[in-house]
Amino acid sequence: MTYRFLHTADIHLDSPLRTLALRNPELSELIGLATRRAFVRIIDLCLEERVDALVLAGDLYDGDQTSMKTARFLAEQLRRLHEAGIRTFLIRGNHDALSKITTELVMPDSVKVFGAAAEVVAIDRAPGAFPVAIHGLSFAKPHAPESLLRHYAIPLPDTVNIGVMHTSLGGSEKHDPYAPCSVADLQQSGFRYWALGHIHKRSIVEDPSSAIVMPGMPQGRDINEDGPKSISLVTIRDDRSIDIEERQTCVAQFERLVVNVTGVNEWKDLVERINVELERMRGTVSADHLVARIHLTGTSVLSWRMRRDADLLRTEMETRGSIIGKTWIDKVQIATSPAGEADGVSCDALAELATIIKQEVDGSTGYRAELREIAEELRGQLPSELRDIFGADRDAFENMLANFGREGSASVLARLRTREAE
Repeated sequence: MTYRFLHTADIHLDSPLRTLALRNPELSELIGLATRRAFVRIIDLCLEERVDALVLAGDLYDGDQTSMKTARFLAEQLRRLHEAGIRTFLIRGNHDALSKITTELVMPDSVKVFGAAAEVVAIDRAPGAFPVAIHGLSFAKPHAPESLLRHYAIPLPDTVNIGVMHTSLGGSEKHDPYAPCSVADLQQSGFRYWALGHIHKRSIVEDPSSAIVMPGMPQGRDINEDGPKSISLVTIRDDRSIDIEERQTCVAQFERLVVNVTGVNEWKDLVERINVELERMRGTVSADHLVARIHLTGTSVLSWRMRRDADLLRTEMETRGSIIGKTWIDKVQIATSPAGEADGVSCDALAELATIIKQEVDGSTGYRAELREIAEELRGQLPSELRDIFGADRDAFENMLANFGREGSASVLARLRTREAE
């Protein structure tokens, strides 16, 4: 007589690619379809586990989408649950509030889409089973600056009350505040389980009377959503205790691979050291595909060559990734420093130039203004969904400019050193 459901959120179906690093057409196709494939896995898992319900805590879509292909795909998948007698409970998050699909899509009868006014659904249960009620409230607009908790109905007596809410809780890095509320408020609400959404990182807070679960997202979309992704399989036992299982769902897992190349003096040794670390990481990732951003650090006589031949190094690593299998390279970042003099070539003049650039150029008002003008022109030529690559706010934009400046200076110095050596 247990009650079992799968809890997920922040699927962002058919989310546009948000990074220019995905220049490989095969990789772009893989990531472009990953959210759909992860959603199919969620439906498959519901059927395999024979759950009673699927709970979607907001942001099923990804903003102002108009493609009805997304709508058809979603309807087909939810109908699979409908035909198996599995109910779906869905609230709209901040991204869903922007989507035209939200109002145009006709759901199967087994799908409950909560509206902008809080509602309670009492679940039909077999005689003798403990009663269950699911409470939900959708975003009517893209922004909800105040807590929504006070709008929810009070818990039904002698019932396992499950609340579904899209909220930033007390706030999180990289997430704007949406319907903020505290963990303490949720714990004191009288709800047995809070099925939350919005924060893309998994977290669970449990005490004897409640479980507050942010499942994270089932599939990352770029390197800023790195790490394993999963959903929660929840079982409420006859004694009303709760068991929460984490199930992996991501098709492609983004990871940052930091490799220290200190002491590496030969190109083939450099490639081999990176390859060993890439193989090691691949062995720790359970997802079908690994998408790695390689970050090289340390001190090496090859530092100048890494920057000069960064395209060749990336090609080397893409080849190694193909040999390893289902291992992709998002980007190779080089943050190494030269190991003093190499091959008897004097670096005094270049060292002096590097000091001048660092002290007099990088921080100058005129230089930053020139960088800003170029970056803003480039950003204006991008599709709207890609413009956050240059930073979602002014501070992020300025940090990005500083990084561009440092990387550009390092590349110029590397090429000058190459010419001096020749």
